[in-house]
Amino acid sequence: MELSTREDIEAPLDRVFAEATDFEQMERLIMRRGVDVRQVSGDPAAPAEGMSWHADFRFRGRAREADITLIDYDPPNAMTYRTVIGGLEAITVVDFMALSRTRTRVGLAIELKPKTLSARLVVQSMKLARGSIEKKFRVKMAEYAKDLEDRLKRSDPAGQTGRT
Repeated sequence: MELSTREDIEAPLDRVFAEATDFEQMERLIMRRGVDVRQVSGDPAAPAEGMSWHADFRFRGRAREADITLIDYDPPNAMTYRTVIGGLEAITVVDFMALSRTRTRVGLAIELKPKTLSARLVVQSMKLARGSIEKKFRVKMAEYAKDLEDRLKRSDPAGQTGRT
């Protein structure tokens, strides 16, 4: 099963990519949502392929674990993550494209690959609810893009979002 969406952000490509790869800030955002996440390998100050994290969280009343690995890192164009949660593998591709000097398009695609029978059942039930899942996915991505755009505007008080 695949989910994908894209959002345009009113900020230059390099600033959007830098904000999206601020892994320490991303970890804090995730922890605020009740997920215990810790970096297992890599240096957040120097992102590179092979960085990995371990997360513990509750979903549908059960404790879950996830292992996330950055498998492709191509600044400032794209990042690819591999996430394993039990018998479910998810490949997440985040790509960045400059539309102009002050506008960037961020694309997000997730491919779910079940590896066990129980994971297949989960993915099958998700396929039955595909419409509502896609809508929630698009809304969450739009909220993230708006939040990122607002953070960039606040950090640039003169309103100079890359214009020279």
